[in-house]
Amino acid sequence: MGRSSTQLLRTVLAGIHYSGAGRLLAPLIRGDGAIFMLHHVSPEPVPAFAPNRILTVTPSYLEQAVLRVRAAGFEIVALDEAVRRLAEPDAARPPFACFTFDDGYRDNRDHALPVLARHGVPFTVYVCPDFAEGNGELWWLTLEEIVRRSERIEVPAALGGKPAEILPASTLPEKIRAFERLYWPLRYGNEHGSRAIVRALAEAARVDPLAACRRLAMDWAELRALAANPLVTIGAHTLSHLALGRLPAGEARWQMAESIERIRRELDVDCRHFCYPYGDLESAGPREFEMARVVGVSSAVTTDKGMIKARHRQTLTSLPRVSLNGDFQHACYLDALLTGLPFACYDAARPLAASARLVTGRPSARANA
Repeated sequence: MGRSSTQLLRTVLAGIHYSGAGRLLAPLIRGDGAIFMLHHVSPEPVPAFAPNRILTVTPSYLEQAVLRVRAAGFEIVALDEAVRRLAEPDAARPPFACFTFDDGYRDNRDHALPVLARHGVPFTVYVCPDFAEGNGELWWLTLEEIVRRSERIEVPAALGGKPAEILPASTLPEKIRAFERLYWPLRYGNEHGSRAIVRALAEAARVDPLAACRRLAMDWAELRALAANPLVTIGAHTLSHLALGRLPAGEARWQMAESIERIRRELDVDCRHFCYPYGDLESAGPREFEMARVVGVSSAVTTDKGMIKARHRQTLTSLPRVSLNGDFQHACYLDALLTGLPFACYDAARPLAASARLVTGRPSARANA
């Protein structure tokens, strides 16, 4: 999401909060509950060049989120309990909330766990076995490091680069433009081809494409210790963090089923929940939702924006989530989201957004889930 779009959304959310409209409508539109999506939790200051900054929130914001969610009348439960409540609806119960973390980062243990344990909050961590084994490619972070280190970058022909198209990257504005120029075609290109391109760019910039994984992701031993905590549920996130919707059916099924089996084998847990990498419509659709049903998970989450409504009781393998991200770390934004009103507006605007994508050929928002 660009800076202007981010500021516009902040203004809209603040307006919903301070006008009181969301609070008035919440009992009618917020539905059965919410599943929150997070990635990194860190107290470190954000550097000037941080194109992936949306993926990180501070521990203090996470704690504020827990308190605001409870103050809004939600009961925070584990995913298993949320699925049970969807199967056995009871209008007398308060709406539920679940906290989920994608990818299995070490900071989930170091910075999120102390906050959540202090408040008795159960949570789910979705794990990629390749990350736990130190050979996963967090290509979006590798690309960030490539641009950070480079003064100029040659755009590969496979990304539509013109002959000798060179991206300047010596100043902060140039680095921001260079990252965006490279990110989008990589994000929506052929999965294996895009990763090969990032590896080639990394070699030219003398960046280790596996360094981010080994520095940031928990290994199996760390995950075993985490999984032993009664607050923690471990879910699967494919073997290699690939967009399943852009893979052949056989490979997509294998990525899904094998990740679940490997987690069960390595951690000795019953892996019942799944998260689609990226999770947008181009990465997970009806084919993948049916695959999740066939492999037998209890739930599967997307990055589709929204609260959990009555209709989702029949579609447990395509559940929406509410993103808690680094660009919106203010109580008023979260309070507005918890009313459900922003998502009601989003649902009403979906046909227009779909038309815009058809016209421009570009995604409407960035997702790195």
